[in-house]
Amino acid sequence: MSIDRIVMAFAGTVILASLALSQLHGPGWLWLTAFVGANLLQSSFTGFCPLAILLKRAGAAAGPAFR
Repeated sequence: MSIDRIVMAFAGTVILASLALSQLHGPGWLWLTAFVGANLLQSSFTGFCPLAILLKRAGAAAGPAFR
């Protein structure tokens, strides 16, 4: 699996988990959803993604978005 797919899968998992936590424990968890969304937006413009950097160092295969 490429870095791009791992990043998208991780972001989707965190978003769904924070939405579930907001329903179970309180609306404060929606800040995590906002953070992930903002990070996805800024990485689409800048190409900078901390998770992609960590995955690259771990040896994951590069995809077209994060080289």
